[in-house]
Amino acid sequence: RSIPNKLGGVIALVMSIAILFILPILHVNKSQGLQFYPLNQILFWYMVIIIILLTWIGARPVESPFILTGQILTVLYFSYYILNSMISKFWDKFLN
Repeated sequence: RSIPNKLGGVIALVMSIAILFILPILHVNKSQGLQFYPLNQILFWYMVIIIILLTWIGARPVESPFILTGQILTVLYFSYYILNSMISKFWDKFLN
């Protein structure tokens, strides 16, 4: 619903699932856990809130305020993965 184009929606659906399979392969942080990445801990809870809100938006009718909210949350969902990797690399450089 957040993506008005059908092809774009299918691509976003495939990418949202594929990114979960690709992330463990691309994980190259020096530390395995999030305890050494305080900014990533904040981003983790940011992601949890986004998923809860996307779930709630999916149960709402397709009306004006819910469509825009869903589109914004979809962009934030995909931007999380980019921000997470960038902050991890920055934090690794900062610690060395």
